[in-house]
Amino acid sequence: MRAPGKFFLHKLVRRAVQIFIVLMLGGFLGATLARLAPGFGQDEEELDSRLSRESIAALRQARSEEDSLPAFYVQFLARMARGDLGESGTLNEPVRQLLAERFPETLQSAGLGLALAWSAGLGLAVAAVLSRSGWADMAAGLVASVVLCVPAAVLALLFVIAQAPGRLAIGLVVFPKIFQFARNLLLRAVSLPHVLTARAKGVGEWRLLVWHILPVAGRQLLALAGVSISLAFAAAIPVEVLCDIPGVGQLAWKAAMGRDLALLVNLTMMVTLITLVANTGAELLASSAREGEA
Repeated sequence: MRAPGKFFLHKLVRRAVQIFIVLMLGGFLGATLARLAPGFGQDEEELDSRLSRESIAALRQARSEEDSLPAFYVQFLARMARGDLGESGTLNEPVRQLLAERFPETLQSAGLGLALAWSAGLGLAVAAVLSRSGWADMAAGLVASVVLCVPAAVLALLFVIAQAPGRLAIGLVVFPKIFQFARNLLLRAVSLPHVLTARAKGVGEWRLLVWHILPVAGRQLLALAGVSISLAFAAAIPVEVLCDIPGVGQLAWKAAMGRDLALLVNLTMMVTLITLVANTGAELLASSAREGEA
């Protein structure tokens, strides 16, 4: 029988290999979608009637390495291995510098949004379950359903009109998903025999929650935490664009509008890496907790 430490290390290495493979495929697929997008390869500068044929030829020559997608991706990976992420064609700045400037903004936006989403979502789920009131559960579910039906872009516009901090809109986008999933987990845990027995013996509601309900739902909540991180980063794109927050989401929008292949590939790989690491970390924590209980 393999030792627990070696088993965990083996699982970690296997997950790292999987992350690397998916990351490489994700980058290539992102480059493929950008390459096949309508208008790719067309530069607005070519429409300038003052440019000579030589100038237009020079502009096209500067993008010649993007004509062959496999060749571009191989060269991109070779540069990335040396620490060079390329240069943005639309912003004319090194991609590394752009990411270093904008990622902290998005990290702050996602962090504040997740804090709001988890506070409101888990708090309402706990209140709905512990209150044992149909009205409270219905009211909380109605609020979550209404927010879930509103697109992220509309929420961002409402925050702009209200002159409220746009970062909080990310929390409202993620909140209903956390509430619904957490509520279902807690309701399932409440109906377990040992929880019903503890409640029948007169155990207080908060003690019941901490010692009997949350330990049962804890592993699934960890998995939800990993998913919520990717949801927050996805919601950051429309929110940062409409609320004029200079983060990675706004940068991704500019890259998509400008068909900036080098920047789009880097952003795709970065978002893929964040999503995979968050989900893998949550899964490994849940697995360790399960093994510890066993």
